[in-house]
Amino acid sequence: MEDDLAVYAAHSEKTKGRIHKDDGTAYRNQYQRDRDRIIHSSAFRRLEYKTQVFVNHEGDMFRTRLTHSIEVAQIGRTIARALNVNEDLTEAICLAHDLGHTPFGHAGQDALNACMKEYGGFEHNLQSIRIVDQLEERYASFPGLNLTFETREGILKHCSRNNALTLGELGERFINNEKPGIEAQIANIADEIAYNNHDIDDGLRAELLNIEALRNCELFNIQHESVTSKWSGLADSQLRHEIIRRMINYVVSDLIKTSESMIDAIKPADIEQVRKCGKSLIKMSDSTDGMHKALKKYLRVNLYQHERVMRMANQAKETVSFLFNAYMEDSDLLTNELQPSLDEAKDIKDKNVVARVVADYIAGMTDRFAFAEAERIRSNV
Repeated sequence: MEDDLAVYAAHSEKTKGRIHKDDGTAYRNQYQRDRDRIIHSSAFRRLEYKTQVFVNHEGDMFRTRLTHSIEVAQIGRTIARALNVNEDLTEAICLAHDLGHTPFGHAGQDALNACMKEYGGFEHNLQSIRIVDQLEERYASFPGLNLTFETREGILKHCSRNNALTLGELGERFINNEKPGIEAQIANIADEIAYNNHDIDDGLRAELLNIEALRNCELFNIQHESVTSKWSGLADSQLRHEIIRRMINYVVSDLIKTSESMIDAIKPADIEQVRKCGKSLIKMSDSTDGMHKALKKYLRVNLYQHERVMRMANQAKETVSFLFNAYMEDSDLLTNELQPSLDEAKDIKDKNVVARVVADYIAGMTDRFAFAEAERIRSNV
């Protein structure tokens, strides 16, 4: 029950509301409705075939954006429950945080941003907001998913001042240098914890990382020593999973204790005081944060910049760039349902609108559809 939540938690009956008037339901609170709308959205389903580190068709056992989002939600819910804040809102934000990601992960985003440089750029956090506010078409009464302010606040983790100025109340915290609510802060750091640890799992499974080299990272080595001192002769998969689950538990436990101390020191009376206190209240201790960042740096050099990953990233960038240029040159290549929007933009000679329609379409693609679409266009040249 929300009556038992901390005073500084988000309470659904006190939500800042939705963009469009929307009657409630008898059996779900506002944040539960947000979560359910996210889960049933087309953008959420497409995450199943979008890259986390490895392109989806490289293997069925690697994580995708969908499984990553579920894992983020699990970690976020644990933290929210321990800190007595809103678990439903935390889950909704975690599940939605990657809705705007392009195919091919960060490589796809970088390529699309480069293509959109002359037309306002592309950023996946802003794209997630476009999806939930405009692009999803499921309801007769409004565009998008019409989520609550608090869920949208959590989805928009980063935003430039120029973009913030166009977002009304949602963008004000970036202009005023304020923080989001506790639940949004939890979702943000749960994302970091999930990808840091689970990318190790996928990297080891793909044999791009190895356990002995990872022992140079203190956070990994602490748990390696703990596991190997207790058990000998473990299978590789057992050793890998024992280390990773203990790393997650170590970091999450440290985060909860440190955050409790931070919150107790500030004693915010409500969510508005959380927003205006001037600093994040969800943090790891300095020592654990240092180890976590060192591990992140190790992964950047040894996994994300690995020759095999970079080779696929380059292919992904080429595919996204090819599609963008092909659609901009001949918009008839786009689906029929997009043609009315394109015709309207052409009538007012607004190339920026055409480019944004193209970017929305490409960003919504799965990895395999993007490859197939590029092949289709090439074969018809």
